[in-house]
Amino acid sequence: MPLDPIARDPRVQNAVARLPFPSLFVTVSGAHLYGFASPDSDVDLRACHLLPLDAFLGLEAPRETLEISQIEDGLEWDIVSHDARKFFLLLLKGSGYALEQVLSPLVVHASPAHEELCELAHATISRRHARHYFGFARSQWKLFQSEQPPRVKPLLYTFRVLLTGIHLMRSGQLNANLEELNAEFKLPRVEELIALKRATKEKITLSNADFDYFSGQFERLLVELGHAESESKLQAEPTNRAEFDALLRRLRGLKTDH
Repeated sequence: MPLDPIARDPRVQNAVARLPFPSLFVTVSGAHLYGFASPDSDVDLRACHLLPLDAFLGLEAPRETLEISQIEDGLEWDIVSHDARKFFLLLLKGSGYALEQVLSPLVVHASPAHEELCELAHATISRRHARHYFGFARSQWKLFQSEQPPRVKPLLYTFRVLLTGIHLMRSGQLNANLEELNAEFKLPRVEELIALKRATKEKITLSNADFDYFSGQFERLLVELGHAESESKLQAEPTNRAEFDALLRRLRGLKTDH
């Protein structure tokens, strides 16, 4: 996937500087990662930070998730960042969101630990991830159906999610770029929808949505994802919890026997 210049935009770099704690990584997610950003799309930044150890020593649980958003020189951006403990647990639970964030090729900032974290994240890939893609696809399809006139964005999200999930179950490799995925799956009309979204506004709608056609594609791909999950050679669950624990302890400055 070619690097989107948005990852090197000075305004994005300024956004990263707003995080109050050291970051293991900051990457670009959302439509820029998926390959169909509109000219007015905001920039979704996702990160993993490291709270100081003493944040966990008191009676009150620390705030493990930070959210910051701003408009700077015409660019709207938001950052959602989780502390490493929370982020590692999300990866171990099979969160496709967390997996796509840490493995995003659109890297804005990376610490020395990022490469090791990517290796551990890749090793969590399992059949459990299919649950994430089933749920995400259904929610986006419901959103597409509920709006009048229907927007292009949730339809593209629906197909992107399903193709990512199927590809992941079959190959064990993550790819969140719809254009690249469709080079393999060759779904009719997807290229047209991507071109429309890229050339127009974020909230572009479909004037003549063929619901029967799109519904048929959606149901077919759900079945295909189910088959891909049942036939997958991937592990059932992640097995590298101890490695994540050891990395977290090292990052916090604790001794470890691992």
